Amino acid sequence: MLDALGIPAELIRKQALPFYSVALQLVVAEVGADGFEHQLIPVAADAWRTLKQAAARDDVVLEIVSAFRDLESQGAIVREKIARGMPFETIFTLSAPPGYSEHHTGRAVDVNTPGCEPREAPFEDTDAFRWLSRHAGDFGFTLSYPRGNASGFIYEPWHWYFNG
Repeated sequence: MLDALGIPAELIRKQALPFYSVALQLVVAEVGADGFEHQLIPVAADAWRTLKQAAARDDVVLEIVSAFRDLESQGAIVREKIARGMPFETIFTLSAPPGYSEHHTGRAVDVNTPGCEPREAPFEDTDAFRWLSRHAGDFGFTLSYPRGNASGFIYEPWHWYFNG
């Protein structure tokens, strides 16, 4: 798929991104307000639901914006950025190439809370982010892309990965 997108293999090696296998067994972790079924691997889905319930007990509302993505979906995200004229070096600070996204594993969630623009840095100023920062580890989730992360991605306070 990288060849079809015109992504040079050298660029992938240079950024030293890990390759992620696509999850084989998925379950619905949450249904969005739009009816979209956000899927995760079973253990991550269970942990997400438990985390979300704990947050709700503390009056914090958490919602999945994005969870599992297959290679084609990730390719479409990259293709859209290419069509807008973005250079690969910029694209790969914003989105992983197909095969290199944590979302392929069924363990990653992009999280939001009401009143916040999805996948934007101001999420870090919400009660939801503060709650996740204090408690997500108790449920097996970690912030994947803090400021200055080794992967070269922008700071993503909304992107959490289940390591449990």
